[in-house]
Amino acid sequence: MDKTTNDFHRLVVDNVPLIDVRAPVEFAAGAFPTAVNLPLMNDEERRLVGIRYKEQGPAAAVALGHELVCGAVKEQRVAAWKRFLDEHPAARIYCFRGGLRSQLSQEWAEAATRREILRLEGGYKAFRNYLIDRLDPGTLNSVPLVLGGRTGAGKTRLLQRLGNAIDLEALAHHRGSSFGRFLQPQPTQIAFENALAWALIRHEAAGHALAVVEDEGRHIGRRYIPTALMEHFAQADVVLLETPLPERVRITFAEYVTSAQARFCAAFGPAGPERWLADLQESVARIRKRLGGERFKRVNQLLLAAHQRQRETGDPAAHRRWIELLLVEYYDPMYDYQLDSKKQSIVFRGGTADVIDYLTERGCTK
Repeated sequence: MDKTTNDFHRLVVDNVPLIDVRAPVEFAAGAFPTAVNLPLMNDEERRLVGIRYKEQGPAAAVALGHELVCGAVKEQRVAAWKRFLDEHPAARIYCFRGGLRSQLSQEWAEAATRREILRLEGGYKAFRNYLIDRLDPGTLNSVPLVLGGRTGAGKTRLLQRLGNAIDLEALAHHRGSSFGRFLQPQPTQIAFENALAWALIRHEAAGHALAVVEDEGRHIGRRYIPTALMEHFAQADVVLLETPLPERVRITFAEYVTSAQARFCAAFGPAGPERWLADLQESVARIRKRLGGERFKRVNQLLLAAHQRQRETGDPAAHRRWIELLLVEYYDPMYDYQLDSKKQSIVFRGGTADVIDYLTERGCTK
């Protein structure tokens, strides 16, 4: 009886939980959004089996694998699968190519749960190939629409209010600017591509005719949007979100000062404020050449003065000064230059309420 599945579309649409039995080093290189790593072999065991395979062939490698994963080690790993399967009965199992590792894991998991468990036909490799194919713009039915606007305009906040948006920055775990890093690292490029394809498939399955994405460069932090997809987005209509400068300062302040400081304090305790300052100074240093020496000095002076005032009084309001300087003297000129090349694509511009009304008329859902 065949106990495999290759209905990858359904796995994505239904967000089916997955058990990845590859070694942790393989999982870390790239995995699927709903996958959890419960390996059959750890990294060292996999390394030893690989050496045995090269030196003595597949039979000897399999024999060593059984020696390494037996007794209490086997019991612990099977117990981990059983716990996950008890909580997620629809879960599927996979290894790299759908071969011996997932077959053995499937057999042991079925014995532990006393029910049938499916594994992915072709394993990780086949599923990954399916997702890569779905990054081809030719497979997409929805029409892209790009949401542009100056830094701090609130584009991400607006996207989060739409039912048919694809949040590229959330998928890349980066806010898309020199100051856009989060405490947690970005996903690998492979994991980003998997998540992006996943989002596109689910977006299409929901029946959306329009896909709203934020205006991005090809790179979002260290991750990049595949070339063909980036070119597809570049040909789309552009809607500009226009937000007054004081509101942009407020939004940027809330994101990069208030919220960021709270995250650093949650992660590092009393050392949080200083760690936040060091991270921000590093971000400013990354754009030093583009800022120019004089502006770089002014930003740093305002930043340090605001930090000192907050430390003395508890009031962070002075941080608005360096934020406004960066918006007006650094980000806005870049935006004006980039916008010049998109003039022909702009179909609407306005404030938040007007943009939402326009997008609603174009078929966006809230």
